[in-house]
Amino acid sequence: MPKSSNQKQRVLLLRRFLEQRTDEEHPVTLQEMTDYLEQNDIAAERKTLYDDLEALRAVGVDVIQVRAKGKTAYYVGERPFQLPELRLLVDAVQSSRFITRKKSMELIRKIEGLTSTHQARLLHRQVFVQNRIKTMNESIYYNVDDVQTAIVSDRVISFLYFDYGLDKQRVFRRDGQRYVVSPFALTWDNENYYMIGYDDATASARHFRVDKMADIRLEERARSGKDVLGSVDLSEYTERHFDMFRGECRRVRLRVENRLTGAIIDRFGKDVSLIPDGEGYFTVTVEASVSPRFFGWVCGFGESMRIVAPDDVTKQMGDFVRSILEMYGGQP
Repeated sequence: MPKSSNQKQRVLLLRRFLEQRTDEEHPVTLQEMTDYLEQNDIAAERKTLYDDLEALRAVGVDVIQVRAKGKTAYYVGERPFQLPELRLLVDAVQSSRFITRKKSMELIRKIEGLTSTHQARLLHRQVFVQNRIKTMNESIYYNVDDVQTAIVSDRVISFLYFDYGLDKQRVFRRDGQRYVVSPFALTWDNENYYMIGYDDATASARHFRVDKMADIRLEERARSGKDVLGSVDLSEYTERHFDMFRGECRRVRLRVENRLTGAIIDRFGKDVSLIPDGEGYFTVTVEASVSPRFFGWVCGFGESMRIVAPDDVTKQMGDFVRSILEMYGGQP
């Protein structure tokens, strides 16, 4: 095959070569570009390559010229995603429980393709940092697409909903009868993906784990419940409904060791007021959902954190601790 027959592909191949093989630490020379094109049966003179590089710059490719080891060399600088941004994406995919391990690896490989092969190795090494338990439902990737399609097209969906039995097999709720729901939003909470929708059967807003939905079907009729969920505030909804252990929202005062300042800010934000209270302690008043989960969180800090007000919440905390003690054979 004459080498000139592939000339129309030259600029495209050159762009791919620069994007895949170069970065600031790995520039390439004109000779290396020529060798690559030769491998693809394309001949290119130096002047032709200069013109091609200018053409790439003209369409927005950030081709940078440098001196490397006494030679003129080139690399792609600014990209749609820089390495720190790609690390964030990789970490988000890897740590997401609702994405299966197989799908996580597929997505990470695609993310790696957004940078040079040299920097992709740095991303690949991060894949094994965390050994997270992932969902077993491979279809979640497509469930999300089905739900979003229904939202955009203003249609109801039907689906099966399941839990797992002791044999680790699916056990469908409602004895396998289909749920019929008007979907309004998708949200991520507590490491899981949820669909928020309106359930005609109960005439109420409900949420469903997307990885526990099966056999989703797009129905013909339009969504209902728009008066209930048409302008839903997702942050408020998740705050009120998602955690099965949530209780009444109360203002609670805690007495905390100074070393736990970070733990308080992480959970309640920087707007809380930390008031010194004796040697090495402070008090803080927070909005908390008075529930077993909140009590368990406080217990996790042992004697370093204590609920001091209001009295009825302090009593509930005492009852919670005594019930745990009794369960393990201790004396109340």
